Amino acid sequence: MTKVTAPIQPPIPWHLRGQTFIWGQRTYLMGVLNVTPDSFSDGGQFDTVETALAQSHRLVNAGVDILDIGGQSTRPQAVEISLQEELDRVLPVLSALRQQCQAPVSVDTTRAAVAEAAIAAGADMVNDVSGGTYDPDMLPTIAKLGVPIVLMHLRGTPRTMQQLTDYRDLIGEIYQFLEQRIQAAIAAGVHPSRIAVDPGLGFAKTVAQNLEILRRLREFQALGCPVLVGPSRKSFIGNILNQPDPKARVWGTAAACSAAIAASVDLIRIHDGPQMRDTCRVADAIWRSRL
Repeated sequence: MTKVTAPIQPPIPWHLRGQTFIWGQRTYLMGVLNVTPDSFSDGGQFDTVETALAQSHRLVNAGVDILDIGGQSTRPQAVEISLQEELDRVLPVLSALRQQCQAPVSVDTTRAAVAEAAIAAGADMVNDVSGGTYDPDMLPTIAKLGVPIVLMHLRGTPRTMQQLTDYRDLIGEIYQFLEQRIQAAIAAGVHPSRIAVDPGLGFAKTVAQNLEILRRLREFQALGCPVLVGPSRKSFIGNILNQPDPKARVWGTAAACSAAIAASVDLIRIHDGPQMRDTCRVADAIWRSRL
């Protein structure tokens, strides 16, 4: 089993659109904005410019720090769409959003062409669920753009990942994958201070494996990067609660978020803005308070 120790110093702060992210000081919220017809919990709800803008304002007003716009569903069994379709979903929403909102925006994509177009349209960073493995141009593109990237762990594709959950050393293998992707990003020219990591809850993981990751999140701090987790409405919560409706998993999500904060996670990706804002504020007061 891999043994790791966290670095003494927290990661270097990020500066996005006038906001400074000081890692270790508090938990930051990344609000999900799926502009897709088929995402697992809110597909079709925000797939027009008008509905996406309304949801983005709700999230920002609730205290979300970063909006994460995605045009390609990564739910289990999701079918890959064309590059043009992904661009057609993301860019109109992003362009309209930039005229009305100054919140930092992440684009959730595995394609370098989408990342580049989104940054040109006003996005501030990239969230790549493949860790830069699906598109060989992604990491060089991020290096050229000079923006932050989140590198996530997964196996296979959304269509195959839930058949790829056989690990000998779950945390050690995820850690090694992320370490290798950090090294690949740096080799491509990405500055180390612009990299965050995500162990990939729900992506090629069983219920028990997701719980083990939550228990051992602190070990990923040794990578020296901000750590993001995305427990929101995930099926492992539904399994525990016997709750098939993702939208009814709010308080199960809150419990998972609290556990992540107890493990000193830096960013939490969520759907339910007001509820997770309050959850994180109280958990921060318990686990991060210096009073």
